Amino acid sequence: MEKIHKDQIVELFETEYPELSEEYKKIGMEMYTMFAAKNMDYGLNNIALGGDILHDDNDKKFSLTGLAIRLTDKISRLKNLLLNGRAFVQGEGMEDTFMDIANYGIIGLLVGRNKWKK
Repeated sequence: MEKIHKDQIVELFETEYPELSEEYKKIGMEMYTMFAAKNMDYGLNNIALGGDILHDDNDKKFSLTGLAIRLTDKISRLKNLLLNGRAFVQGEGMEDTFMDIANYGIIGLLVGRNKWKK
């Protein structure tokens, strides 16, 4: 079996699955737009404990704990949407919930990589 170099994987995927890869990129931009808009509204302090940066490992751990709680809330909403088959709050359906979950995951990566700062 031929080993594929990591630089070729994206090109191969896009050739094999052009519609899927284009939609993935589109969703990625929708998520980024939502991420940017919400952070312009909230600022960094809702994740960074009231400031603009996380000062040490304890701050980071506390921030990640908060993200885990928010993710638990989103998973609970997703479960209820699946059970009820409908959203009771306008604009908070299944697609919005998945985007929230994905964005919180990315925020967790940014916090973990010490990038949550101005």
